[in-house]
Formats: sequence, structure tokens, C-alpha cells
Amino acid sequence: MTEFDALLRLNMTKGIGIRTYIALVERFGSSEAILAAPRAALETVPGIGPKLANAIVEESRTIDIAAEIHLAKEKDVQIIPYTSEQYPKHLKTIYDPPLVLYVKGNILEADILALAIVGARRCTYYGLSQAERFGRLLAQRGLCIVSGMARGIDTAAHRGAIGSHGRTIAVLGCGLGVIYPRENIELAEQIVQHGAIISEFPMNTPPDFRNFPPRNRLISGLSLGVLVVESSLKSGSLITAQWALEQGKEVFAIPGNIDNIYSRGTHKLIKEGAKLVEDITDIIQELGPIAETLNMSDAPITNDPRSLSLNSQEKKIFSLLSSSPQDIDEIIRIAKLPASVVTSTLLILEIKKLVKQLSGKRFVKA
Repeated sequence: MTEFDALLRLNMTKGIGIRTYIALVERFGSSEAILAAPRAALETVPGIGPKLANAIVEESRTIDIAAEIHLAKEKDVQIIPYTSEQYPKHLKTIYDPPLVLYVKGNILEADILALAIVGARRCTYYGLSQAERFGRLLAQRGLCIVSGMARGIDTAAHRGAIGSHGRTIAVLGCGLGVIYPRENIELAEQIVQHGAIISEFPMNTPPDFRNFPPRNRLISGLSLGVLVVESSLKSGSLITAQWALEQGKEVFAIPGNIDNIYSRGTHKLIKEGAKLVEDITDIIQELGPIAETLNMSDAPITNDPRSLSLNSQEKKIFSLLSSSPQDIDEIIRIAKLPASVVTSTLLILEIKKLVKQLSGKRFVKA
């Protein structure tokens, strides 16, 4: 058995995390030596009781690591131990980094300049629009967008980064052999082309509500700060924000409608000292000297790269829209074009999935 095999076997043994592993290595010298140690010797290590000692001696032997390694190779997943040079350096600085990290795609050194964008799974159209917008604009500036690939805000943030050809990393609360939610399988493949999907859980670990709170510490751990877009008072996004505070990271929040339940979490964060965000400059200014390494040139950043393929008339109508619903009569008035031209152009933009029509002939950017 190699040292890697032994470490992977320990990682898949229930009850062993980084702190326990470090204590064991300090006593026995290596992963191989830990697995070879007698039960009585294991029990003398602080924090290792009879139950965990028995798991190391008995249960670890039943783990099929060959199948785990084979499945990872089959899925193009790298298994990166904490001891590897490939392990993200910024993740090593948190209190309890994973002993092993599963990675599909690539994490670059430049990804240390990252910002997490998180929020509610059930959210408003406004929240989705803002998550996509900030993901896109921040990625254009050179920040890697980190999120959890959950439905709602997370998905929109990843899509924003991908839409601007920027970097993005998704941290999953399940194994990389079990992509969740299922409707994001295609998104997962796109993320791999623009960054990575990662997990600390073995390949076939199913999604479980108990996995998500610890997963959130990795989202904040990989980032310089956390931007919360929409959140209820019992959202996992607040857990991510709390992890960020404990890790000494910045917390940002976008305000919302005071009558909306999904604004209560973000407003609570703002009351408690989170930075209120209206524009990406609110975030970049807070990053201080780090911002000097970002794309801060005077050249204008395209607000939406999707508009590059449009003709002048389509661009004009598209530029008048935002995440706030606008009545068609108002669009016609501002555009100063014939009603028939505006109506037909909006239809074309709808077909191109750039515009969405809401009830009452109101339009927003899709």
C-alpha cells in the first residue's frame, strides 16, 4: 500500500478529519504507519477513543479504495491530498481544511483572487438577475467566482462568470460521481471548462442536508469575501457568511425589497456590519491592495457580452432593459422608435433568450 492509498483509506474512514489526522501523523509518522498501528497504541493519541481506534483498525480495511480511484479516473477527477503541492494554498489556511480534495477541472494559482456569490435556492427574478450580473462583472475584472452550484442564486452566479468567459469554481455537497441538482449536469460540464467543480466527499456520496453546512466553509475558504444576494433568515447563505467572518473574510450583501422574505437575511447581515453593495466598486474598494492586481483599466467593460452579436437596433433596445420590469410603452417612449419596430425587436431578443416577457407586457433582461 502506498502512502496515498493509506491516506485515502483514512479519509474514507468515518470520524477522521484533518485535526485527527495531524495528531495521528505526529505520533506515528505516516498514513501507512497509522493503519499498521495496534488498537491500544491508537487509543493513547489525544482525541482517539476506542470507537475511532476500532474504525481505523477494522472498518478501514473494508473500504474499497481501488474502486474509488478507478471511478475518479473514469470521471476525470483528480484526488488531491492535503499533503500535495497541488492542494489550493488558500484553502490550507482555514481551520479545518479537507484531508482530501476531489477536483474535476483545474484550480489555478490566479484563482486565489476569488469572490463567493451565494444566496437562496428559492429566489426572485431580481435576485437571479443580480447574481448573474455581479458574477459576470466581477469575473470580467479578473475575480474567480466561487459558489455551490445549487438552484437559484448559485446557478445564476456561475452562469454570469461563464458568460463573460471568466473563471468559476463550484463546491458540491455530494461526491463528484453524483452531480446535484440533476438539472445542473450541463452547467457542471461548463464550469469544468472555466474552472473546476470540487468536493471533499468520496465519489459516490449522495447529497445530504448534513453535508451542506461544512461544504459552505470551503466556499468561503476559497474566497477573499462572500457576497450574499438573497437569503431568508434560515438560509445556508448565512452559514457561509458566518464561516467567512470566522475565517477573517469580507462579507457583502445586496439589499432587496423590504416586503420580500428573501431580503430578510441580507438585511440582517447589513445591520450586523456587512458591506451594502450596489455596484462592483463597493466590493473592489473593500478588497484594498488586492484590487490593484485586478483588471482596473479605464477601458470600458462590456456590461453584457451577449450584446456583441446584436445589430445596432437590437443593441439599443437591449441596453434600455434591466432586471427591473419595464412596460412596453415606456420602452417605446425612451427608444424613440415606432411601436412596431420596438415590438418586433423585443420578439427577436426573446427568441435569442436575451429578453423575458412578464405579465402585463413588461420586459426584463433574461
